Amino acid sequence: MRPGAMAAAAAKLKLPRLTTSAALFPTPSPFGSRPAPKPMPPPPVSISMDPAAVDPSHLQALMLACAHSCTIRPSPPPAAAEPVDLRKLRVALAHSFLVVSVSCSARFLEDGGGGDGQRLLGLGLGLGRQEDRRLVGFGRAVSDVGLTASLHDVVVHPSLQRRGIGRKIVERITRVLHNRGIFDISVLCTEKERPFFEACGFGDDAMGSTTMMYTRKMHR
Repeated sequence: MRPGAMAAAAAKLKLPRLTTSAALFPTPSPFGSRPAPKPMPPPPVSISMDPAAVDPSHLQALMLACAHSCTIRPSPPPAAAEPVDLRKLRVALAHSFLVVSVSCSARFLEDGGGGDGQRLLGLGLGLGRQEDRRLVGFGRAVSDVGLTASLHDVVVHPSLQRRGIGRKIVERITRVLHNRGIFDISVLCTEKERPFFEACGFGDDAMGSTTMMYTRKMHR
């Protein structure tokens, strides 16, 4: 294969690696200067950093509802999302440095997030009984516990997206990492996810580095 063709093929495999250093080195927004519309307030939620509060099967279902994949996206993508391997998900949770989960009453997920607007806004409603609660948001970080960390699997139930829940998850993770003296924080994301993480303070690596995924198949 010619060098030019090899470079083009490699470029297709590159995914954006964003870091929180963008807060120190801001760049002009490519989306214009129009102010973004205010998001709807989230329903009453509870946020936990206890890994034991996350049921792996519930997290698997949440990821499936969000069409979230924990593996390299094949090309072309499958017609329907596939559930994450439950055994591997349990291992990933056990070895994560930080885990943040968000739950709320199941009543806020009725009708797929539609219906009565006051029900979605949580006006006049409590958090609900513990057995009625549902996992609606999640995020985790892995770290060497000294210098670097990376965010993974930040997801929010589709009916509650654009309500500030995802930002709360990222803010909780980055605040804890900063308190531990870890400031080199990165995230691997798709172009579709990029605006969300930019709004959370991530941006292009100040050193210009790019994350590359190992894609060569192993021969047994």
